Amino acid sequence: QVQLVESGGGSVQPGGSLRLSCAASGLIFRIKAMGWYRQAPGKQRELVAAITSGGSTNYLDSVKDRFIISRDNAQNTVYLQMNSLKPEDTAVYYCNAVIVGGLAYRENDYWGQGTQVTVSS
Repeated sequence: QVQLVESGGGSVQPGGSLRLSCAASGLIFRIKAMGWYRQAPGKQRELVAAITSGGSTNYLDSVKDRFIISRDNAQNTVYLQMNSLKPEDTAVYYCNAVIVGGLAYRENDYWGQGTQVTVSS
């Protein structure tokens, strides 16, 4: 009924940039917070960046000043612009959104399928 589809991952050299996109589709009444998480091999999933419906943002300390999260409410899409990438940014990145929708118009937590980001020389 509601799904998140990510795109934009890939391989890049240190210092490079990538832009991730995540589009929500389906029976959507309202999208509240949206965010990006990542999980590196052997590590726990961590919140990278989040943005509220009003545009307030917060970031993981290690990505501040390098990553920018934004959203297009008309397109139900959230973006993550990643600059000055480092090898330690290598992980699977997951989109997350709190959405009121579905046939029962309930609030649920939705996840994308994940997209690999690899930073290596």
